[in-house]
Amino acid sequence: MSNESTRLQLTGGERSRVARERVYRLVLFLCAALSVVVTGTIIVSLAVDAVSFFRMVSPVEFFTGTEWITAREQYGVLPLVSGTLLVTAVSALVAIPIGVASAIYLSEYASPRARSVLKPGLEILAGIPTVVYGYLALVYMTDLLRAVGFDLGTFNVLSASILVGIMIIPMVSSLSEDAMSAVPDSLRQAGYGLGATKYEVSTGIVVPAALSGIFSSFILALSRAIGETMIVAMAMGLRPRLFDFTDPIGSLSQSGQTMTSAMVQAVTSDVGAASPTYKSMFALGLTLFAITFAMNLISNRIAARYREEYQ
Repeated sequence: MSNESTRLQLTGGERSRVARERVYRLVLFLCAALSVVVTGTIIVSLAVDAVSFFRMVSPVEFFTGTEWITAREQYGVLPLVSGTLLVTAVSALVAIPIGVASAIYLSEYASPRARSVLKPGLEILAGIPTVVYGYLALVYMTDLLRAVGFDLGTFNVLSASILVGIMIIPMVSSLSEDAMSAVPDSLRQAGYGLGATKYEVSTGIVVPAALSGIFSSFILALSRAIGETMIVAMAMGLRPRLFDFTDPIGSLSQSGQTMTSAMVQAVTSDVGAASPTYKSMFALGLTLFAITFAMNLISNRIAARYREEYQ
């Protein structure tokens, strides 16, 4: 009697556990499916209105044109793409060296007490509103760069790009530090056993072992820089320009415009919802989505190529 009762209780408990696991699996599946549905809905919404725009403006003109002047109905996206990539490149030159160096210090050199103070302090940068960064770029960074010899206009690419770079430092630093911290200590000890210094272990063993995670942090941070709006809208200006390879300093010292800034200008200008200027916002959004998607796809491929697996 006792054995039979125990067997029934165990059976009931097993059935209850299996039922709970099915519920958990269903809830998690619905959450994952919801994210996919939201992404698909955004793509469809952009595509529908982008098709309306391309009925009014030739896709060839849009993707190959070198003038973006909405007042003249000239919708060449190349100046906006040029401005976007220029900001991204300069911000990368700021964020990647500082972010990786900060990650190496936090992972390999800092004491637990110092890390507990410095890492949250660094991540505070990610919580500052971007409009504050835009104000700092416009009011302070431009004057600082002028003081060291740069001939800059009130609105310029360089100031905006530097502040975008400062904004994404926490993303590079935090994700890179997590990747370095995941490297097994046995690899470090092996390096020390061979007589390597801490610097040699950090740069010759830990960083290569965490390369896939570090590179992924670069792509995610640069994707964030590509989508930045307020800093470039406030400090960079609203004049689309193609990058002049013969005068790079001049291109950085002048005003410019990114795709995100042009989207804000399109939606806030006094134009009708059926006008090509308004519809251009969706074409720009779809183009920006394609660029970001391509960057993340490349990141996943490279991360998979250099990923290290440890037992």
